Amino acid sequence: MRSATILTAEAVAAIERENAEIARGLKRQDPELLDRLIETYQHRLMRYLVFLTNKREVAEDLFQEVWIRVLRRGSQYNGKARFDTWIFTIARNLVIDLSRKRTMASLDEMREGGDDERPFEIAEDSPSPLEQFEVRENASEIAAVLLTLEPSYREVLTLRFHEEMSLEEIAGVTRAPLSTVKSRLYRGLAALKPELLKLRAQKSAGVRS
Repeated sequence: MRSATILTAEAVAAIERENAEIARGLKRQDPELLDRLIETYQHRLMRYLVFLTNKREVAEDLFQEVWIRVLRRGSQYNGKARFDTWIFTIARNLVIDLSRKRTMASLDEMREGGDDERPFEIAEDSPSPLEQFEVRENASEIAAVLLTLEPSYREVLTLRFHEEMSLEEIAGVTRAPLSTVKSRLYRGLAALKPELLKLRAQKSAGVRS
């Protein structure tokens, strides 16, 4: 998993060179670069948008808009952050804008009960979410259950486990304090497990019948 990997100096330098190359290409509005970026990130970006919106047709519209923004505002990308973090931030902002236009609660307005009154702190030496969670869970089952969770939980779990972002990177995308990201991650995992067991029980009952 990328977020659990200690990168060598050479690997870090290679990533920095790639980011710088992307930044230069976007400033030139290089069409070949844009095609390559779409090909590289299309599946990850669409998955993220589907989990955020829970509606594939809406996600498809926003997917197109993300790349229009990348084309128009590519000069704003300076290569200092990873490119995927940058486009996920664009995607999230578009979802929030759409939610506000439709007078729906935005992702930032979705509150978990008690988060503000009782901060949910995680000890630094606690087992990681991946160590606490069964990494052998069936991916399709997890994807189905994720769609039933609160949007704020769904987003953080998607970024952590599907996109393998670090907690700091998730905080950057969501513009939330690190403590809030930790809270949503652990509460999301707590909500995910019983729903996953329920789904499996339903499948098992269906097989027996």
